[in-house]
Amino acid sequence: MDDSLTIRAQTERAVRELITVAGLAPGQLLVVGCSTSEVQGAKIGSAGSDAVAQEILAGLMTVAGEFQVRLAIQCCEHLNRALVVERQTMEQYGLEEVTVVPVPKAGGALAARAMRQFADPVVVETIAAHAGLDIGATLIGMHLRRVAVPVRLQQKFIGQAPVTAARTRPKLIGGARAVYEWPVDLES
Repeated sequence: MDDSLTIRAQTERAVRELITVAGLAPGQLLVVGCSTSEVQGAKIGSAGSDAVAQEILAGLMTVAGEFQVRLAIQCCEHLNRALVVERQTMEQYGLEEVTVVPVPKAGGALAARAMRQFADPVVVETIAAHAGLDIGATLIGMHLRRVAVPVRLQQKFIGQAPVTAARTRPKLIGGARAVYEWPVDLES
């Protein structure tokens, strides 16, 4: 198997497992941060690759399409980790569009590829995603909902980049008398 097929297959396995474990419903948000440099075994930000980005995005879009999950591709630190999403996602979630075009040297290879491949891409400054996939320690936590729960995936690497994943859950509020499971026997 050549490297591009391996990278795409690894990406598909990781995102499929995350979506399943997280129990994402159609229309929910999955944020993905990726260093294509790290995937190739280089230092983050040093060797971005459109070819690697193309394979990773193909894997992400295939699986997200199967589950009807909405992708948010995180840009690099040079764009303050803004995100590329489809216009429909921005409108559905009431996100605010910002004016910038991610390119490989300012945004990162994956975000630049998403700008070219998404049907109607826009860039937004922030989201609160239901789950996240971090390929190569790009730090996606700022774009997750407030209570993130680590997910240990079977697919631990994509290429040479470590993979970290998280799902989110609603906050548990209340005290000693709080009930967290529904339905509730209201007679008790």
